[in-house]
Parts: sequence; structure tokens; C-alpha cells
Amino acid sequence: MKKLNLQQRKGIYLIIDPSSGPEKEIFRLMEELCRYPLMALQIWDHFRPDQDQIGFIRKICQITRHHPFPVLINNQWEWVAGTGLHGVHFDDLPEDLESIQQKLPENSLLGITCNNDLDFVRKAERKGFDYLSFCSVFPSPTANSCELVSFETIRETHKNCKLPFFLAGGIDLQNLSKLEDIPFSGIAVVSGIMQAENPGKAIENYLKKLEKISRNEINNY
Repeated sequence: MKKLNLQQRKGIYLIIDPSSGPEKEIFRLMEELCRYPLMALQIWDHFRPDQDQIGFIRKICQITRHHPFPVLINNQWEWVAGTGLHGVHFDDLPEDLESIQQKLPENSLLGITCNNDLDFVRKAERKGFDYLSFCSVFPSPTANSCELVSFETIRETHKNCKLPFFLAGGIDLQNLSKLEDIPFSGIAVVSGIMQAENPGKAIENYLKKLEKISRNEINNY
């Protein structure tokens, strides 16, 4: 099982929506975006009724197999075994988490969405999650069920939690600079890249801004 492609500098956790367009176009785009240093790729469990979910997942895993980042599925942990997936990202903490962990392939990655509840953050760390994702940092149409996360919550997590964590929700090239004083491992992006006129150029622009934030952070310590 692949682990998070964590790097010295902040990076991108890319999320793709399987229902966002023709599958051939999504696969072509993923072949292009795989050459960038992604930290992880998540397949959102948002399929059209007529889609072959397992076939889609296997194709994405095939496209990314020679690249260093893992591929995770959103919520549907039953799909990890036999598809090439490396783990699962949960929107909420499953009541039967221990049972799920026993059924997953060995060393499967586990991620969880967090908000402002620091007790939940501590609980996730105790339960054996590999990373956290804070949602939503800014208002977002793809994260409309998330409350806005306070920057103080993020700072407290950085001080008291050893897990890597990502920031998600409404992050774009215009507001990314507002995160300069906030510690984080990377950002989770959906529409800012996948719906951009030129997704490759968009990811390059995100990486440039993240590199600048990383440099400033290093210079401040």
C-alpha cells in the first residue's frame, strides 16, 4: 500500500468527481495531471446511476500505478480490496470503525474530515487515522455541508496533533494567500483544478503559490 506522498513543501491533495463529465475525458485528464507531485488522489463517491463504479476506480488506479501518490475512495471502504485503491477517506467517523479496519487490506490508509471539534481530532488520532482534512476553510459549493473551520482550531491541531492534515473547502488561487500564517501539510482541491479551463496550468499555479508559502514559513522559523 502506498502512503501519503508527503513532501518538504506543502502540496496538493486532489479530489475528482466521477460524475463531472465523460469518463474518457476524466481518464485523459488524470494521465496529464499524474505527472505533477500530488500528495494523494481521492475519488469522490459521487457516481452517476449508470456508471460502473468499480470499473472507473480500477481504471484510475491503473493510470496512477507508477506514480508515488496513493488513491483513496470517499466513504465506500468495501471497494478498497481488489481495485488497486490504497485506502478510504471518511466524511464521518463510522460507528463500526474497528470492524472496518479488520476487513480492510493491511496498511490501508485512513483519512477523516474534521471541523472545529478538537476532541474529535484527538479521537481520530487515537483511532489510528493516518491524516486529517479540515473542512471547510472557506465557503464552497462542493463543501456546503461543512461548517467553517476557525484558523485557531488549525493552529491548536498543529501544536497538539502529530498527524499530517490538509485544508479543504473553497480554496482558490485568489484566497490561498490568506493561509500564509496557518500551518498545514497541503490543500485539498476539487473544482479549482478539475473545472479550470486549463487544469494543468491551474495545478502549476497552485504549486507555485504553495511553494511561496512554504518558503516564507521556513524563513519565519
